[in-house]
Amino acid sequence: MLTPMVAGGVVFPGLFLLSKNTLQRLPQLRWEEADAVIVSARLVSSVQAIMASTAGYIVSTSCKHIIDDQHWLSSAYTQFAVPYFIYDIYAMFLCHWHKHQVKGHGGDDGGPRALGSTWAVVRGYLHKEFLMVLHHAVMVLVCFPLSVVWRQGKGDFFLGCMLMAEVSTPFVCLGKILIQYKQQHTLLHKVNGALMLLSFLCCRVLLFPYLYWAYGRHAGLPLLAVPAAIPAHVNLGAALLLAPQLYWFFLICRGACRLFRPRGSRPPSPCQTQD
Repeated sequence: MLTPMVAGGVVFPGLFLLSKNTLQRLPQLRWEEADAVIVSARLVSSVQAIMASTAGYIVSTSCKHIIDDQHWLSSAYTQFAVPYFIYDIYAMFLCHWHKHQVKGHGGDDGGPRALGSTWAVVRGYLHKEFLMVLHHAVMVLVCFPLSVVWRQGKGDFFLGCMLMAEVSTPFVCLGKILIQYKQQHTLLHKVNGALMLLSFLCCRVLLFPYLYWAYGRHAGLPLLAVPAAIPAHVNLGAALLLAPQLYWFFLICRGACRLFRPRGSRPPSPCQTQD
């Protein structure tokens, strides 16, 4: 178990540092540290998402029996991804910190005032990203032990499908980068927004009804009869995982409405789109 986790602990922070240093030091780029940090964090998230969704596709398509069939990638990638969620909490904080500095709220000295400013940034980060930090913490402290211990080798098909929920992440990351650089008016941003909306709907929201349908098909039950046929704690876990997806999907839909709402010939103002 330790080998995949150690590998993940090296790959994700290492890729972040490599990307950041490259963006800062290449003569053709010479980016500021804040820009390099934010883009590098989005890049690592996208790479992890591609790896996770690829592993999930391989696992889910390889398991013909949705309960008993196993694939080595299901446990290996789960262990490999644990360090990513820990790293990403810190990476998101770095992004928040640099955005705070750009807005001119950072202290220049190292005295008590700077320490107070740091705690203010930490509180602001936890307030703004509370749901995402909670999601990452649950993935590490709850979902990982359950997938390794409680499953006992069963249900690799369902785990593979859950990994494929990451398909939408690269579109989310690209959208945030385009917003960061005031590119909301471009065709790329609109196309990416449509793909983000569609992929999030299919791979995160409709994923849960699909999993219930797949189990019902396996057990010979209609979809509406599945919740009553499975343990209550499974339904509770699915509901807790689905709830934040519905909230984020609502935010995406709200942003899409603002983006595509007709406003004459003028492009939408950057301040009208969520950061």
